[in-house]
Amino acid sequence: MDQQRRALLLAAGRLSALALAAVPVPTSASSNSGAYPFSLGVASGSPLPDAVILWTRILHDPLNAAATPPVAFSVRWEVSEDERFSRIVAKGTASAVPGLAHSVHVDVTGLAPARWYWHRFMLGEAVSPVGRTRTAPAAGAMPDQLKLAVASCQHWEFGSYAAHRHIAAAAPDLVAFLGDYIYEWGPYQLKHPQSALRTAESFTLADYRARYAQYKTDRDLQAAHLAAPWIVTWDDHEVANDYGSDRDERLAPDFLNRRAAAYQAFYEHMPLRVAPAGFAHLRMYQRYDWGRLARIHVLDDRQYRAHHACTPAGRGGSSSVLRRDCPALADPARTMLGAAQQDWLEQGLKSSPARWNILAQQTLMAQNSQVPIVKESDGRFWTDGWDGYPMARQRLFDALHASGARNPLVLGGDVHSFFAAELNRNPARPRSAANPVIATEFVGTSVTSPSRPQARTEQFVSMNHAIKYGRSDKRGFMLLNITPSDTTTLFLALDDVHDPASPIGTAASFLVRDGHPGLVRA
Repeated sequence: MDQQRRALLLAAGRLSALALAAVPVPTSASSNSGAYPFSLGVASGSPLPDAVILWTRILHDPLNAAATPPVAFSVRWEVSEDERFSRIVAKGTASAVPGLAHSVHVDVTGLAPARWYWHRFMLGEAVSPVGRTRTAPAAGAMPDQLKLAVASCQHWEFGSYAAHRHIAAAAPDLVAFLGDYIYEWGPYQLKHPQSALRTAESFTLADYRARYAQYKTDRDLQAAHLAAPWIVTWDDHEVANDYGSDRDERLAPDFLNRRAAAYQAFYEHMPLRVAPAGFAHLRMYQRYDWGRLARIHVLDDRQYRAHHACTPAGRGGSSSVLRRDCPALADPARTMLGAAQQDWLEQGLKSSPARWNILAQQTLMAQNSQVPIVKESDGRFWTDGWDGYPMARQRLFDALHASGARNPLVLGGDVHSFFAAELNRNPARPRSAANPVIATEFVGTSVTSPSRPQARTEQFVSMNHAIKYGRSDKRGFMLLNITPSDTTTLFLALDDVHDPASPIGTAASFLVRDGHPGLVRA
């Protein structure tokens, strides 16, 4: 597997010359000298009670996009009630145009709620892999359970995608991917233990397309997409490390052009229900109801956030700052979600009929000081996470408390560690009658991306009252089983991320009971 990946990395650089300017021509081309056109697999996502998005991309050679002619392809699709396709319930054709990298997004409507379907694409004589998808339950239904897999952060160069093999084997109803599906740079060449060199960073649309094509060749990742529908959001590495709104680390004057290219490539490779009218902006925050059992609010904390606080001179992005040395942290005007998304979230919480209200977002929300706190003015905080936006977090917590939404759960990724936390209304103060737990938080480790030593994470747990558990030395994913009476969360950890055949085990498990926010160690 490692040798295959190295070969792919070397060859993937050839994709960078691919131009966006290829103009669709009126043709119904159906093949390319017999090369298989579905090399990146198929996927589904954004499930509603009567609809689901189907995705594929026509790409005959993932390491040479120019091998696919710059013409439009007429792609056939089918949805069936059985995997043999003997009971087809929907079918049609879709155009795969070069201006969108020959990607296909089909919004299949008229489906029955709460049932599994099988789907496939066809181009000429070629037939895609068969994917399994499902619709959400009807609006008034109370399902017995929702099995939800949660993953994030899958840097190609740092290991195998064995976690995705285990996601597929778990047969979830739904997969939530919470950001860093790709990393904009690679390979990562270690020169010595304390130094590294980035090469081949993505800046253009062709670069980002090449990176997605590279990642999506992985068979385990393809298998996870075949197993269930996905809901997705992005974090920073789909664009650039630690970017915030219209600013990156480099303070590049043309960053918005780069961001638009990255946003387009993200859309082209994800089963998203959006109608882009250009890619300068792309609304990612969406809401999914699983009957009356769960409402999932999928958030975007990158596109609308205020610039990072207290950055060193001459650059943007994150840093670690002492609270007392960074007065900008206390600025109430600084936002993480932006006004429109905040209002949308508040309305969705207030109106929710769901037993469980899930915030699917990017990063750790609990306060996580890097030094001991004796008084509230103490603390050292990483400014890229919610700790860098404490007033925005307080607004969210106040809104969550005021909404009366039942059983809030916060899910996150980004920090390459498992964390379980109890979120108090005032995160700076310990739990008390006047400062109750208002939500329970679960953060999943990365699929491959590395983290800090476990001893340092244990220090974080000891220094921060909200965080009850932390594990940073393992890669894997989370699996939630949500029922009307309780939610069980498993932190599933690989034995060896470098082994594609690695077994997986439960690092920790937690129970949250209906009506009782907080953690019970299961």
